[in-house]
Amino acid sequence: MLAICPLASLPRGEARRVDTSPPIAVFHTEDGEVFAVDDTCTHQDASLADGWVEGCEVECPLHASKFDLRTGAVDAPPAKLPVRTHRVEIRNGTIHVDLSTEVPNLPPDIRGRLATEDAS
Repeated sequence: MLAICPLASLPRGEARRVDTSPPIAVFHTEDGEVFAVDDTCTHQDASLADGWVEGCEVECPLHASKFDLRTGAVDAPPAKLPVRTHRVEIRNGTIHVDLSTEVPNLPPDIRGRLATEDAS
């Protein structure tokens, strides 16, 4: 599991981008729940950590697609594919994320860039 940060350092209603490959976003909802999803919108290259959280949804800051933080399901277009979710645990006051091994749904420009980086 990847240690992210102390829970106390991520205020409710905020998110933190974590530079993994691909990056993930960790969200602390107003209700006190913590979720982790891939940080990149499945429609185009936009950071979901920069989006707006309401309840258990995040709205992409680029074209307003909405994703369910619990399941990754897309709830509003133009995105059509879900984001990958990651299991979160709070241990000793620290957020830990177990990165999913599923293939991420990334937009084509990001998939191409990651493939080039991985080949280097």
